[in-house]
Amino acid sequence: MSRFDSFFAAALGRIESAGQRRILRPAALEPGGRIRRGGRELIDFSSNDYLGLARHPLLIERARAWTEALGTGSGASRLVTGTSEAHLALEARIAAFKHAEAALIFASGWQANAAVIPALLAAAPGAMVFTDRLVHASMHAGIAISGTRQHRFRHNDLDHLEQLLAGKGRDAPARLILTESVFSMDGDRADIAHLADIAARHDAFLFVDEAHATGVLGPGGAGLSAQVPGGIDLVMGTFSKALGGFGAYVAGSRVMIDYLVNAASGFVFTTAPPPAVLGAIDAALDLVPGMDEERAHLAALGDRLRRGLAALGIDHGASSTQIVPAVIGAEEAALGLSRQLEERGLLASAIRPPTVPPGTSRLRLALRATHSKADIDVLLEAIGDAVGPISQAGERR
Repeated sequence: MSRFDSFFAAALGRIESAGQRRILRPAALEPGGRIRRGGRELIDFSSNDYLGLARHPLLIERARAWTEALGTGSGASRLVTGTSEAHLALEARIAAFKHAEAALIFASGWQANAAVIPALLAAAPGAMVFTDRLVHASMHAGIAISGTRQHRFRHNDLDHLEQLLAGKGRDAPARLILTESVFSMDGDRADIAHLADIAARHDAFLFVDEAHATGVLGPGGAGLSAQVPGGIDLVMGTFSKALGGFGAYVAGSRVMIDYLVNAASGFVFTTAPPPAVLGAIDAALDLVPGMDEERAHLAALGDRLRRGLAALGIDHGASSTQIVPAVIGAEEAALGLSRQLEERGLLASAIRPPTVPPGTSRLRLALRATHSKADIDVLLEAIGDAVGPISQAGERR
């Protein structure tokens, strides 16, 4: 026992009373868009393995080969002895993939955002920050670490952003705009070309989080930022979703990357990613540009699911990607629907506050290129069978 256990227990009680307690449940990804949990195989609509690469034989083989050649660990942080030729070569590949001058690898997307944002703001004293109100929690954490006040614009409302820039940002020595290209809970997209134009007209630095677009959208899976070459100052993305591995990157100008090597604390003080992780990333970069067929199939699955949810009267918001929310409303209703689906062999996790705003609890349905049309139809049938009782209880919007 620790001296704070009574405080922890009381806090857990409050979380429990609010219906927001989470628990860890072991699971294992399997081929074909399946997952094994509790001794059962389920159709998996909750994982971010969008292209099905997490169990691809080339990634497994490359991770094993790099481990055999280079060992299981990197030995130190990058600025001590942790930088290998493999790190530098892989960063050059990532920069080429993102059409940038340079790139830098991080241990995770959270770490990248939380470390890079305060470093950027430290280099530009007095800069004003403008954020889409639905950006990821890691971006908010990075701003909080910097001690900078943020000005939030209404979600994807770029007219509101322009008003804020023209007013509050007019006399600032520098301006930083933060957004995601694909929003992780809603599955909708930012208008990256319009954002790039706004940033240029207001002399603002544009930071785009492409965690859920990398590998899935844009030419060759290079993300939505690839549609406006030269228009984005910094792009962040992850290897842990569509690329089937682990870690993250930022890409941009050479001088910016050189600065982050010196100033991003999460990079400076973290042990370098190990060879197995690098090998899997390297293999994914071989595969992803040639996966247009898988990307088209994934897009078609998203359209099919949205049509089916609409026919059931379930709000799917402005989703246009492989992430499709089924917005239920009340937390207990979303949890109940998730449990009913699991009983029928479908994993569709409920997302509740504080991850999403109160009253918008949902099933966050994440599609994978290894799903079939029949998988989508099975899911829709199961939801249709369940939504009647939920509607009668008045708990579904």
